Amino acid sequence: MSKASLERRKPGRPKDGADLRDIILDHAEMAFADAGFAGARVRDIAARAEVNPALLRYYFGSKADLFDEVVRRRGGSVSLHRQLLLDQLLAREPQPAVQQIVYAYLKPQWDMKYSGPGGAAFVRLQARLHAEPEEHALRLRREVYDNSVKRFISAFDQALPHVPRETLTIRMAFLVGTYLFMLNDLGRLGDFSEGQISSIGKEEMLNHLVLFLSAGLAAPVD
Repeated sequence: MSKASLERRKPGRPKDGADLRDIILDHAEMAFADAGFAGARVRDIAARAEVNPALLRYYFGSKADLFDEVVRRRGGSVSLHRQLLLDQLLAREPQPAVQQIVYAYLKPQWDMKYSGPGGAAFVRLQARLHAEPEEHALRLRREVYDNSVKRFISAFDQALPHVPRETLTIRMAFLVGTYLFMLNDLGRLGDFSEGQISSIGKEEMLNHLVLFLSAGLAAPVD
C-alpha cells in the first residue's frame, strides 16, 4: 500500500484486511522492538498504524496475541529458511562439515538483519524475547524455534561423533547466546581493540562467528 493511500485512508477504515494486518504487524514489530512487550502500548501501535485500537483487537485479540503473531511471522520464516538450507546442504553433502552446518544456521538471521528496518527491528525483538524468563516467552520460543534447533543438533551429532549429544545441546545454547549478542551489535570491539576496530562488515562478522562457533562445538570433551 502506497504512502498516499495511507494518508487518504481514515483511521479505522481499512481498504484491504490483508494489507492492514501487515501494516499493523509492521508497526507492532517496531514498537515491541523499541519498548519490549511490557513497554509497548496498544494505543501507540494503533496510532503508528493509523487505525482505531479496536481494529487491533478485531484482527489479533489481546496484546499478547499480537506479540505472538509478530514473533511467529518472522521467527517462523527464519526457522523455515534454516531448515531449507540444511536440506540443501545435506542433499549436496551427506556428511557436511561442522562449519557448513553452522553457516546454514546463522545465515537466515544475518540476511534478515540486513533486509531493511523491519528485519533489523525483529532482530532486536528476538534478543529481548530470548532474555525473557517468563513462561509466555519460553513457550513462544519453543513453538517458533525448537523444531529447527533440534534438527541442527541432530546434524551436529552426526558430524561430531566424539561429542555426546548432551554436550552438544549445551554448546548449542552457547551458540545461540553468542550469535544473538553479536548480531545485535552489543560487542565492544572498539574498546577491546583501543579503537582500531570500529565496525566489521556483514559477511566478515558472519565468517568470524562461523569459525569461532564451529571450534567450540567441536572442542574435545574432558
